[in-house]
Amino acid sequence: MFKRFLAATCALSLVACVKQDDGAVDSQDVDRALPTADQVSIKLPEDTARSVGQLATWYVATRAVTRTFNGGSAWVLVLIHAIVKFPVTTIKDSTLTWGPWSDALSPAEYKLDVRVVGDGTYAYTLSGRSKTVVGAPFEAVVDGTADPRAGELAGRGEFLIDFDAGKRINPIDAGDAKGSVDVSYDLAQRHLALTLMSTDDAGQAVAADYAYNEATDGSGDMVFDVGTNAGGGAQLERVTLRSRWLATGAGRADARLAGGDLGTTEATASECWDTMFKRVFYTDSVNFAATEGAPTGCAFATADLPLPR
Repeated sequence: MFKRFLAATCALSLVACVKQDDGAVDSQDVDRALPTADQVSIKLPEDTARSVGQLATWYVATRAVTRTFNGGSAWVLVLIHAIVKFPVTTIKDSTLTWGPWSDALSPAEYKLDVRVVGDGTYAYTLSGRSKTVVGAPFEAVVDGTADPRAGELAGRGEFLIDFDAGKRINPIDAGDAKGSVDVSYDLAQRHLALTLMSTDDAGQAVAADYAYNEATDGSGDMVFDVGTNAGGGAQLERVTLRSRWLATGAGRADARLAGGDLGTTEATASECWDTMFKRVFYTDSVNFAATEGAPTGCAFATADLPLPR
């Protein structure tokens, strides 16, 4: 969907006719107000020269979760910023509209609406509709708000990506993602939070929360919390992973499995890695694996997990 729509945007927007009712809205202001993919991303230190087999297990897990959420939010921001670089199709009152656009071979067409709210914030919707279904309505694939009033690199906002709507609109190019992800960000505080609602392979509901905080020196702190069937019974357990790292790359991850069919029982594990991302300490509460190293080698001396939900 991204590739087809971007191609259509580049081709059609160059010849788009701009209709303005009031001419008071500047699309460049919109471009500056919306967050970029780089601004809304988790910056985890990594050494690409090393193979996964050499890396600490929980560092690898942290990196995998990071890349999953970065990719889930990045494509839409890259797409929207690409769209607003081109001439607006229409401006009516305080709403700018790009599109609807589509290439000849695409099974769907898309448009972007950006409304300038009176308080200086923006509301935007990327929507689409199927060309293969007669009379198909436009559905929102992305809904968001942006507040740039704090200044450059200090804005805040949120956006919701509806993967199910994307699949209904364009099942050919929509990919395998399902459910939705709700993203909120605060650039001044260097904070990012995501909530994922989806289903697993068995059709059971899965809800995951992700919170990330970044310091100016490149150190960071992330918490990933997901409800999943890890106990084998009917109830869902909660898996919580917290990773913290220094600007050098050295860090620590603490994990907990609790709730659901486990009742009052819970399992915890901790792992630390050095600046080369190699394990220097590991321990767990259920003897799943042998303890390695000593906590004196950890960048963070003690475990620190949020309270169970």
